[in-house]
Amino acid sequence: MIKVVFLALMYLSSLFGANLDWNNDYNKALQEAKAQKKDIYMFITSADCRWCRKFEATTLQDEAILQRLKTQYVFLHIDRDKDYMPEHFKKKRVPRHYFLREDGTIIYSFLGYWASEDFVSFLQDVDKRRKEQDKNKKEK
Repeated sequence: MIKVVFLALMYLSSLFGANLDWNNDYNKALQEAKAQKKDIYMFITSADCRWCRKFEATTLQDEAILQRLKTQYVFLHIDRDKDYMPEHFKKKRVPRHYFLREDGTIIYSFLGYWASEDFVSFLQDVDKRRKEQDKNKKEK
């Protein structure tokens, strides 16, 4: 019974929560990112991952996080069991988060469910890593 109530609440929160324009096609996301001059936030999940659902129902419903993500990223949602992604991405354990350049180069990645305040910290790490990569490119 508790499981049914939990699933119903998760479903309702997804109906009324923020609407993200998720792409499920890796190559299309790269094209979109180039056209919009944005990086890519790739979120890898699986159908039976309860931590993925929790992240979607909580952290990805935080308005401050959503606004930050929408400003900087093209959204790519990959179901590890049915969607294509290049082999060099780890996908065995989920949820997995990748932040990519428009050419698919990895900026930063991490694993797991994270509450909003922790996810914001990761976003700051991504920004820092991006700046370091940009600086290294200029120096070469």
